[in-house]
Amino acid sequence: MDSLPLRSGKVRFSREQAMEQQKVYYFDNNATTRVAPEVVDAMVPFLREHWGNPSSAYSFGARVHGHVEAARQRVAALVNADPKEVTFTSCGTEANNTAIQSAILTSGKRHVVTTKVEHSANINFGQHLQKLGHDVTYLPVESDGSLDLHVLEQSIRPDTAVVSVMYANNETGVVFPIEEVAAICRSKGVLCHTDAVQVPGKLPIDAKALGVDFLSLSAHKLHAPKGVGMLYVKRRTRFEPYVIGGHQERGRRGGTESVANIVAFGRAAELAMASLQDENTRVRALRDRLENWVLSNIPNTVRNGAREPRLPNTSNIAFDFVEAEAVLMLLDQVGICASSGSACTTGSLDPSHVLSAMGVVPMRARGSVRFSLGIYNHDEDVDYLLQHLPRIIQKLRDISPLNPEHPDNDRYDIDGARRKHEEDMAAVKE
Repeated sequence: MDSLPLRSGKVRFSREQAMEQQKVYYFDNNATTRVAPEVVDAMVPFLREHWGNPSSAYSFGARVHGHVEAARQRVAALVNADPKEVTFTSCGTEANNTAIQSAILTSGKRHVVTTKVEHSANINFGQHLQKLGHDVTYLPVESDGSLDLHVLEQSIRPDTAVVSVMYANNETGVVFPIEEVAAICRSKGVLCHTDAVQVPGKLPIDAKALGVDFLSLSAHKLHAPKGVGMLYVKRRTRFEPYVIGGHQERGRRGGTESVANIVAFGRAAELAMASLQDENTRVRALRDRLENWVLSNIPNTVRNGAREPRLPNTSNIAFDFVEAEAVLMLLDQVGICASSGSACTTGSLDPSHVLSAMGVVPMRARGSVRFSLGIYNHDEDVDYLLQHLPRIIQKLRDISPLNPEHPDNDRYDIDGARRKHEEDMAAVKE
């Protein structure tokens, strides 16, 4: 392990330790969020003192069960649901999978409708279902990321088991008209599910008003720990469990409850409702200042996705003539965290499936960076980002042969290089 030079009277420490001491400027809240101090305080007693099994018959466990139910009430309030309609899961992915599989099993139908811009939890599960012989329709989106409801309605068939459309896109922040989607499903007698993982704390959620049959959340998107999620199942909706085991969660999800995480989820739900105004005023203003400054001051940039309706914290910006991974690497060197899309697809050579579905050309898609802010961001964070970002983009463009202003372009076939680049990426994908 490399160490920094040792000075007289000073303790030697590693480069890794030095990096840990560097302040982190965090712009990746759509990937995960910092656990709120209030949430940590709420969960600690259930790791130290109240560690009993909530399914136990004795009072030590029964008292823990009471806290689980109190958390269920708080999470239910977050989405305006009855506590009995809330089932705790391990994550949003499990909640999504559970909803879709339950719809298939209870209806006996084998067709699923979803969109091309869903989270990988839905896209990959759809591909899994196709391997099992099911039919899945992936709806296209418009160039701004919006959904054509007429296309959705026409895609529903007599053998459609469920329509699953995300509430808000995790990469662009574009918000879908879920209330209208659910109304179309009701008119066709088809179940409706929405992945609302990105929404709590940013926009109000009213499951009853939306009219959906299933709704998924994940606690680590709203300042609670990873490892706990929620599935809303509308009252009187037929349901088949995905995880088979004991009688926990009223038989809807087997497995001993993760009590500390569930309690944390409940506290985070309270905080999320309290932070709605902050997200939609201060955080939105920070997002807009960041986005407007970049689009006005860094040439050859464009916002991906509709300006509105959009989550108040999310901005996806394409930087032409550079690769997003290089941008992110240089941002990381100065302590700035951002992303090129979903954390669940990091490492893929393919351009974002969301941007591709919007018709964004692969070269531009691979130069796109998502900035997602949160309640712990402040003006100085945006100032720091805007101080470093222009220099980083210019540095990468100076050495990029794809840049039309590259000094070697008088003897370099720039159009040919771009075509070759796209052909190579297509070959890798095949």
